[in-house]
Amino acid sequence: MYAGLNEWPEPPVDGDEAATLIGSLDRQRATFAWKTGGLDAQALQATMGASSVTLGGLLKHLALVEDYYFSVRLFGRAPAAPFDSVDWESEPAWDWSYASTDTPESLYELWQRCVDESRRLVALALDDGGLSQLMAQKWPDGRAPSLRRTFVDLIEEYARHVGHADLIRESIDGLVGEDPPGVHDQ
Repeated sequence: MYAGLNEWPEPPVDGDEAATLIGSLDRQRATFAWKTGGLDAQALQATMGASSVTLGGLLKHLALVEDYYFSVRLFGRAPAAPFDSVDWESEPAWDWSYASTDTPESLYELWQRCVDESRRLVALALDDGGLSQLMAQKWPDGRAPSLRRTFVDLIEEYARHVGHADLIRESIDGLVGEDPPGVHDQ
């Protein structure tokens, strides 16, 4: 998680393509961490209306997405634990369904561990082939998306779920806003 406002990530104002994509993704990650942070198990299982989406489910789902995009798809590796032991055929919504059995600490740790590993793998990929590097895992039609396209897909995934987290968090304790207080107050 982000320790303080001085660490709040922003994409560079005039950076190169890689720095801008990484900065944008890190901003979405930080906003997600802020919206889901510091809650107990009951709050992480709160829902809104007819939706079954919870903040705990979002933490587990986005941990899976981090692992899937940058370890499995980019490098062709096997899924990391705990995703490697899931029977996805019989439990396609495992990440959403089983978050309620995890402690808040384990959910936060899983998500942060997957984000840290994604950052490490992205640095390797950028050093080895840049944003044009193709993913090891191809789409069903045989095309292989570039790392550039994968960044855009992951930014979209986070942005969608940050919106969910924003609504759920507001319903729990009233926390609202695009950034934590103090980030853009200067």
